[in-house]
Amino acid sequence: MASPQQPVPIRVRARRGACALVLCCALVAAAACDGGTSSRGGDEHSLTPSPVGELLSTSDATGDQLREVDREGAPDVRIAVRPGAAENWDVRLTVTNFRFSAERSGTDGAATTGRGYAVLYLEGRRLARLHQPRYRLSAASLGRGTHELTVRLHADDGTVWAVDGQAVEDVARVTLAPRKDAPAG
Repeated sequence: MASPQQPVPIRVRARRGACALVLCCALVAAAACDGGTSSRGGDEHSLTPSPVGELLSTSDATGDQLREVDREGAPDVRIAVRPGAAENWDVRLTVTNFRFSAERSGTDGAATTGRGYAVLYLEGRRLARLHQPRYRLSAASLGRGTHELTVRLHADDGTVWAVDGQAVEDVARVTLAPRKDAPAG
C-alpha cells in the first residue's frame, strides 16, 4: 500500500526547477529592457545620456563632440617636449584628475569620470592616440622651423573632455633649427 506522502519523482522536480529558472530569467530580462523606454518618458529612439558630464552640441576643431564637466575636479593636461636620443623628441604629459585607460582593441568604452586617453596632434593633424603619458616623436616627422603639438584629453567613448565649452588640451611649440654641419643653401 502506498503511503499518503509519496516522494515526487526526481524528473518532475528538475522540470519544475528549470521552469522556475526560465521564468526568473525572463522577468529579469524584461525589467532590464524596460520595453525600450526610459523612466523619463522617452521612446525607443532616445539615447540615455551618460551620467558623466553633459554632452554639448558643439565639437572641437577635429569634429569630436565635447563632454562638459565642472571646473572643480576636471581633468587637466600639460605637455612638455624635450630633445631626446638620436635626434628624436621626448613628449611627456602631466595629467591631473585623469587616468589613462588600458588600450582597447575594437570599440570604445563608456565615459567614466576622469578616465580615457590623449590624442596628440602635429600642426592640427592627428599623430597618435596615447594610453600612457610618454611618446617619442621622430625628428623625421618634423622639418626645419617651428611646429605646434597639441594634446587633447578624450573619454573612452571618444568624446573630448571640456570645461567652460573648451576642450581640455595643451599646446607646445617645437623649433627645429638647421644642423650646424649642414651646408647653407
